[in-house]
Amino acid sequence: MPRPLWAGAISFGLVTIPVKVVSATEDHDVHFHRVHLADMGRVRTRKVCELDDQVVSQDEIGKGYEIAKDQTVPVTDEELEQMPLPTAKAIEIAAFTDADSIDPVRISDSYYLAADGQVAAKPYALLRKALERSSKVAVAKFAWHGRERLGLLRVREGAIVLHSMKWPDEVRSPESLAPRAVEVGEDEIAQALQLADRMTIEDLSGFRGEYREALEGIIAAKAEGKPLPAQAKDGKREQGEVVDLMVALNASVAAAKESRGEHGEDATVHKMRPSKKTTRKAPAKKTAPSKSTAAKKTTSRSSTAAEKTTKKTAAKKRSAS
Repeated sequence: MPRPLWAGAISFGLVTIPVKVVSATEDHDVHFHRVHLADMGRVRTRKVCELDDQVVSQDEIGKGYEIAKDQTVPVTDEELEQMPLPTAKAIEIAAFTDADSIDPVRISDSYYLAADGQVAAKPYALLRKALERSSKVAVAKFAWHGRERLGLLRVREGAIVLHSMKWPDEVRSPESLAPRAVEVGEDEIAQALQLADRMTIEDLSGFRGEYREALEGIIAAKAEGKPLPAQAKDGKREQGEVVDLMVALNASVAAAKESRGEHGEDATVHKMRPSKKTTRKAPAKKTAPSKSTAAKKTTSRSSTAAEKTTKKTAAKKRSAS
């Protein structure tokens, strides 16, 4: 188990649960030393008293509060621990609420609460079961590092987690940061939703710190006297370049589809345009007959009329005789 950061108890009505607080997260960042570039010697911060210009050791340093320009009041750790607060050595549960009602902006650091001794096992399990079956979270107050804090208790994989929270007046209003009112089309919203659907995952365990890995690669190369790794080309657009929102959404959906190995036209999003009016085609003009055809038809009609006249004349002569 990691080294406990704080020891106290959870106060749940008349129930007291002795607990130890351990950090729920680990720091894997690469940390640098400040060095003198001429000889790579460490450059350290000295704690100097501004009145006598003397370096002071850690055991000579305490807390003080400036109440006026030339007047500072000392405050000891013992005085802070003896403050008449019920939360001085206890995480006091004040209320229960729905998890969805908590603004994530207010959540800060996270800690695991470990049962401190066998006597704490049963009340610890009792609180854990109450949180699990109610599907609620507990809001608590506790004093730590010289100030009273607001906390949130919930269950994670069988352990009770304490989230340190900001007080309501510590969260700034984003009202002045919101953009001016703009009109967003339904087709744009639909494309954004489709992109979100394509990018939806159920497990975040695959995420890793690429910056840290790249930094470790640079340090390893310099330590071994090798050339630095080549900078990767990410193909991102230059800062300040304005692109068409619909084109960007289409490209994003296509990229999300490709990253998942999906194929098919169903993932392609097309920009919605007003339907075009269909123009009815004019009926085809009748082709005029050629001169030779017209002449043949005229000759044929003339021959037929001549034959009829000849027959009538012959009939008259017979009747006369």
